[in-house]
Amino acid sequence: MQLGMIGLGRMGANMVRRLQKTGHECVAFDRNAESVKAVAADGATAAVSLDDLVKKLEKPRAIWLMVPAAVVDATLGQLIGKLDAGDIVIDGGNSYYIDDIRRGKDLAAKKLHYVDVGTSGGVWGLERGYCQMIGGEKETVEHLDPIFKTLAPGRGDVSRTPGREKVPGTAEEGYLHCGPSGAGHFVKMVHNGIEYGLMAAYAEGLNILKHANVGSGTREVDAETTPLRNPEHYRYDFPLADVAEVWRRGSVVASWLLDLTAISLLEQPSLERFSGRVSDSGEGRWTILAAIESTAPAPVLTASLYQRFISRGEDDFAAKLLSAMRFQFGGHLEKAAGAK
Repeated sequence: MQLGMIGLGRMGANMVRRLQKTGHECVAFDRNAESVKAVAADGATAAVSLDDLVKKLEKPRAIWLMVPAAVVDATLGQLIGKLDAGDIVIDGGNSYYIDDIRRGKDLAAKKLHYVDVGTSGGVWGLERGYCQMIGGEKETVEHLDPIFKTLAPGRGDVSRTPGREKVPGTAEEGYLHCGPSGAGHFVKMVHNGIEYGLMAAYAEGLNILKHANVGSGTREVDAETTPLRNPEHYRYDFPLADVAEVWRRGSVVASWLLDLTAISLLEQPSLERFSGRVSDSGEGRWTILAAIESTAPAPVLTASLYQRFISRGEDDFAAKLLSAMRFQFGGHLEKAAGAK
């Protein structure tokens, strides 16, 4: 098939390369001309503008947006007037599913088709493939199937779920039509919420192992420091890279996220490259909002989102208030930063 790609960041560019390697034709555009040159060198057709991209695509056009959620509407505003009835716009970024519902209606009124695709795979997707969660009209999604199938990882060496051979569909291939407009991004939203929780669990568990040598150090003896009753219980120096590695082998907590954790700990045992400031791009928040509105309890996912806020210092003022209150009622003086 022929596909237009707008947005050639870490994922968009590699998606173009994966499609090109299997015979699809991609027309690519990005505001960064160097990004366009890079994929053109790998066989894609370069477009110097949105007008140029539209002109180089055959009707009915299929155009994939791989841009930040915050600029999807602006990009659509520039693009829609250049399209013809029957053309398809695909949003493969991390948009809010409620925006997809609105966009699907708006484009349908202009006789255009809109497909939302929650895409997971990150920088590894070029080789591993991309898990895709798809929302939109059944006929439109089926028309795009060759694109989804190529981008998907396929069955690979993942063992089959017992009984799955009796169930039709594309889920085993790594892509799934989840329902009407918004369905793809809803499933991806929850996927990312779960991802937050999994990442937090690994991080907290390994941090407990890292602190398991607290009994080997010295602690101040004063009214502001909780005494360590049995320091002999905490005199372990665990090789965290090795722990992560052994967990990868036959453990019930083995996963790709753990694989990546093992890589990081082997490369940098003290993780000095990182500051510990963890961003959130929206999906975790939206997952919690959906949980609240649908009365689906999600304490683990909620806590993992708040932990990201804490990592960015969003609780600094609250911590200062706690310190101020302790001073007011008990005259407690703050200890120096980093003190136990």
